[in-house]
Amino acid sequence: MKRFGKLVIAAVVILAAAGAGYFAWLKLKPPGLPAGIISVNGRVEATQVDISTKIPGRVVEIVPHEGDLVSPGEVVARIDTSETGAQLHQAQASAELARQTLVTRQAEVASDEAQEEFANEELRRTTTLVNKGWSTHEILDQRSQQLKSADAALKAAQSQVDEARAAVKTADARVEELQALVDDSTIRSPVRGRLQYRLVEPGAVLPPGGKIATVIDLSDVYTTVYLPGPQAGRLKIGDDARVVVDAYPEYVFPATVSFVAPESQFTPKTVEVQSEREQLYFRVKLQAPLQLLKGIEDQVKSGLRGVGYMRVDPAAEWPLGLAVKLPPNDEQAGK
Repeated sequence: MKRFGKLVIAAVVILAAAGAGYFAWLKLKPPGLPAGIISVNGRVEATQVDISTKIPGRVVEIVPHEGDLVSPGEVVARIDTSETGAQLHQAQASAELARQTLVTRQAEVASDEAQEEFANEELRRTTTLVNKGWSTHEILDQRSQQLKSADAALKAAQSQVDEARAAVKTADARVEELQALVDDSTIRSPVRGRLQYRLVEPGAVLPPGGKIATVIDLSDVYTTVYLPGPQAGRLKIGDDARVVVDAYPEYVFPATVSFVAPESQFTPKTVEVQSEREQLYFRVKLQAPLQLLKGIEDQVKSGLRGVGYMRVDPAAEWPLGLAVKLPPNDEQAGK
């Protein structure tokens, strides 16, 4: 009897879960949608990129204003480089002096090589004369000593050339280091996006890593929705989706499922109904195509509310009301 009671309880739990899932599916499936397609409220979001300074210093200029579009590599801010610039000029002068010293040392090596060659020739001639009895061994010893001295002088000169080369490399490295600091003083946007916040103004003194502005990356725009387990479990990365934004109800934007949370969570406060916030849902991201975003960047705004439509059955056909319909881009508007 105890075992039978446990089986009954398990069956009741399974039926209750199935009933809850079916009820949630009915709730997400408004009238008019074919079987296999669900809809749920969502929020348009975009990746926020914090633009920071790599070097410490005083901000002398912030170019764009809040709401302006910036392109990759476009100047956002500049850090004062008066002190670093002076150090750079000094390092460049030191590098030039090191190069001149290297040229001098190389000339000395050439001179010492000539001296060694002359001493070697003198020794050879004296050796021949001594063998014929026309010169003395004393002169031969002198020529031998002269050759040793010339060889030692040449080795010393060659060592000085090596030191001069090392000095040039050190000076060049210092120039590159300071030049990098000067380059880093010009802060550029890493992405194409819209400037959301200017976090500081000119005159602010920032430490390394100090934030200057926040940019919304317009190449990474998505709609976040929350689905219960029975629906989220049927979605796969890359599944086709649609998004209708409240601000533009006449348009239907294409999207793809780019993320399904591996774990359920309580839905955030942005979900309007409290009863839904008290349930465990899976977060899903519906990614907008990059090519689409390039044409309507002025109309992309993070935080807009809308409705996300997902096809949980690959065999389901999109209704005519959800056929993709895009706003005209700037080029089409110009025509």
